[in-house]
Amino acid sequence: MPATIDLTDPSARPARPSTPRPMADKPTLVGMNRDEMVAAMADAGVPEKQRKMRVNQIWHWLYIRGVSDFADMHTISRDLRENLASRYTIARPEIVEEQISNDGTRKWLMRFPPRGAGRPVEVETVYIPEEGRGTLCISSQVGCTLTCTFCHTGTQKLVRNLTAEEILAQLLVARDRLGDFPHKDTPQGAIVPAEGRKVTNIVMMGMGEPLYNFDEVKKALLIAADGDGLALSRRRITLSTSGVVPGIVRTGEEIGVMLAISLHAVRDELRDELVPINKKYPLKELLEACRTYPGVSNARRITFEYVMLKGVNDSLSDAKELVRLLKGIPAKINLIPFNPWPGSNYECSDWETIETFADFVNANGYASPIRTPRGRDILAACGQLKSESERMRKTDRLALEAMMIAGHGAD
Repeated sequence: MPATIDLTDPSARPARPSTPRPMADKPTLVGMNRDEMVAAMADAGVPEKQRKMRVNQIWHWLYIRGVSDFADMHTISRDLRENLASRYTIARPEIVEEQISNDGTRKWLMRFPPRGAGRPVEVETVYIPEEGRGTLCISSQVGCTLTCTFCHTGTQKLVRNLTAEEILAQLLVARDRLGDFPHKDTPQGAIVPAEGRKVTNIVMMGMGEPLYNFDEVKKALLIAADGDGLALSRRRITLSTSGVVPGIVRTGEEIGVMLAISLHAVRDELRDELVPINKKYPLKELLEACRTYPGVSNARRITFEYVMLKGVNDSLSDAKELVRLLKGIPAKINLIPFNPWPGSNYECSDWETIETFADFVNANGYASPIRTPRGRDILAACGQLKSESERMRKTDRLALEAMMIAGHGAD
């Protein structure tokens, strides 16, 4: 049976890190780029000549050492640590629940504080261990606007975009829980290896459409790829989109990571149903954006994701049309056996049908691995993520805002 750890119970929390609860009334240094952090040092009264040095120190502690408490930044004076702690936070989000699948897949439900007048929100993040690699599936939004009919997340209305801090926090929490950061007592100057990490790859394939939150996703991924910090290679970062064509060009030019396309159909009329954004950006426009994606080559292929739905998109004629559509695009096709969820109207294609589809695509020059379903028993597989967060009604939001103002005035 899968294991579930209720991390609202203090006795179930890990020994490391020991972190204060996030404080919504303080800005966070996590997710700031270097220029923003320099400005934060100025606000904290750090002399101009020291600001870049202090930023480099903090960057090291945040993203190489993985600390979540200013008190652990031993190379920074106590006075400055206390000053920063009074102004900013670097605390992790609350981990509400951790589930561990029979196959080793892990899923975390994380709770982030409210932004402005609103409720705290929750998102799911999934870690998939494999031979020689470990992939972290990160969410970019709470809920989703796209209503793809085969996707569980699409049944949750969009609550809000995640900030760069909240996107990065999912990676930091995963590394904490997996023991992927050096212990906080590791001596200063000790060699901290960049290789051998449990989280080797990240994919923006969790809750939400990353290109509808482009600026925050870009900011987070550039920090994740920074060579003086988390140092993930851009070839180990994949952004998956349902087909927001204008954002595809920007992704290649401004972020430079690997691209994945949620395709799932080879005819516009069917894709209009499965992936409704196709009505705005039909297949012809989407595939042209893929052909001209900056840096695309046989060494940097685009991944096309194709969920196998019984009697819907899994025929040999679909496979033939897929090969025709992708002609001239350096690509591989991930065939995804449909992962059921409560209330879904689809069934997974028979295994023999999936293999026949894959064999035809492979024979025509495109790698088409069949993705092994992972974490189905904890609803952590592709298309199964969802949280209970809901957007507040306007009347509730205004009432909460009034209470917050009244409470602030009473201090």
